[in-house]
Amino acid sequence: MPRLPLFFARRYLFSKKSHSVINLVSIVSAFAVAIPVAAMVILLSVFNGFEQLIKTLDRSFDPDIRIMPARGKVFGTDSLPREQILRIEGVRQAAFLLEGQAVFEYRDRQAYGLVCGVDSLYREVVPLESLAKEGVFRLRFGEIPEAYVGQGMAYSLGVRVTLSSPLSVYVPRRGRVSPLLPYSYYNKMNLFPSGVFSLEAEVDDQYVFVPLDFAQELFDYPQQASSLAVSLDGRVSASKVRQQIETLLGKDYKVLTRYQQKESFYQIMTYEKWGIYFIILLVLVVASFSLVGSLAMLIIEKRKDTQTLMTLGADNRLIRQIFTQEGMLISLGGGAIGLILGLLLSLIQQYFGILKLSGQTFLIDAYPVEVRLLDLLWVVLSFIVVGGVISVLTVKTMIPKQKVKKL
Repeated sequence: MPRLPLFFARRYLFSKKSHSVINLVSIVSAFAVAIPVAAMVILLSVFNGFEQLIKTLDRSFDPDIRIMPARGKVFGTDSLPREQILRIEGVRQAAFLLEGQAVFEYRDRQAYGLVCGVDSLYREVVPLESLAKEGVFRLRFGEIPEAYVGQGMAYSLGVRVTLSSPLSVYVPRRGRVSPLLPYSYYNKMNLFPSGVFSLEAEVDDQYVFVPLDFAQELFDYPQQASSLAVSLDGRVSASKVRQQIETLLGKDYKVLTRYQQKESFYQIMTYEKWGIYFIILLVLVVASFSLVGSLAMLIIEKRKDTQTLMTLGADNRLIRQIFTQEGMLISLGGGAIGLILGLLLSLIQQYFGILKLSGQTFLIDAYPVEVRLLDLLWVVLSFIVVGGVISVLTVKTMIPKQKVKKL
C-alpha cells in the first residue's frame, strides 16, 4: 500500500494534535525553509537581470563577430576577403577598425584613452548613434574629420560640441626619431568633436571614435586595420557563422563571437552567480535542520500510535516512511511558500521596477530582474533533496532498526 505512509503523514501534519507546540514547531520549520528558498529565487533572478543588461550593453558596442590577426596588431585591409565574408549566409555587414592608445588635449586639458578609427559602414554594424547624449554620431563634416567622444572622456577634457575648439590627438611616432627634435617623438593631429556618447563607465572613460583614414594616418598604418567587425542577421547562429569564416580565412586570423570577446568576464559572472547559489544552499541546509526538532518531537509524541501500528502488522520500513514523508511534507510546504513568494517578488520587480537603484544612471533606474525557468527548477530540486536527506537521516536516527519491535 504505497499511499498508506503518505496518508498517516498527512493526518499527523494537518489534524489537531494534543500538543500544540508541535504544530508551532512545524510551522516554524516550514518558514525556515521558505525564507532561503525565496532568497535563492530572488538573487538568481537579479543576477540574470544584470547579465542580460550587460549583454544588451555589449550589443550596443561590440560587434556580433570580430576578426583579428592571429599574429601582430594589424593587417592589410586588402589582404582580408571582405566580399567573400559578406557572401556567407547570415552576414549582414562588415567594417574595418583601427584601435590604439593616445593622449588627447582639449583647451589645455589632457587625458589618456583609446582612439578607435572606423569606416563609414561601422554604423551599420554597431548602432553607436543610439548612444548619443550630446550632438550626433558623425565622423566627417565634408572633408573635415570629426570625433565621437565618450562621456567620461568628454568630462575629463571639458569637451563641448557647441564650441569650435579642436581636439588634439598625440601618439608615439613609429620608426626612428631625432633626439634633437622633441616633436619628432610623436604624431599630432586635430579634429573637432561632433557628439558625446554614453554607454557605461569602462567605455565612456576611454573611447574616442574617429574616421578610419584619420587613425591610419595618425598611427602611420596606411591601408591597415586592427580588426574587422561583422554584424549578423539575428536569425542565424553566431557560432555557425564563425566556423564558416574560420574555414575561409585559415589560421592567420582569430574569429571571435561577442561572447568570446569577453569570455573571461562572462565566466566570472557565471561563477559569481553559482557561488551565491551555493551560499544560499548552505543557508537552506542549516535552516532545514529545524526539521530535526519537529520530527523528533512528533516521533516521541506518536510513540503509542507507532506501537499500535506495529501490533496491527506495520513493519519498521512503514514506520520510517510515515515520519520521513512527514518531514518531506513540511519541507515541501515551506519550499513551495518560498518559491511562490520569491517568484512573486521577482516578477513584480521585473515588470514594475519597485526597488530603485541609488544614484542616477542613464540606462536603468531600478534593479534589473529576469526570472528563468531553469533556475526555478534548480531551486525546486535543491529544497526537495535537502528536505529529503535531512528527513531520512533524522528518522533513521530516531527509529533505529534494532529498537523497533512488534508487540
